[in-house]
Amino acid sequence: MESFNKRQKEIRRLERQRDKAARKLQRKQNRATANGDAPPEDGKNAIPDGPPQGTPTTDA
Repeated sequence: MESFNKRQKEIRRLERQRDKAARKLQRKQNRATANGDAPPEDGKNAIPDGPPQGTPTTDA
């Protein structure tokens, strides 16, 4: 019976450890999006490729 209780205790410990790691990852992701480190969702603020439009290019 003692080994059963030990095993149950170990299972609870591992579950708490997994939950703690998941919460830590969630906090990290929340901080990244709050600081603006995440890419924009709709692409409106994305940096365009190539030269700005309306600017003539000169081939010298």
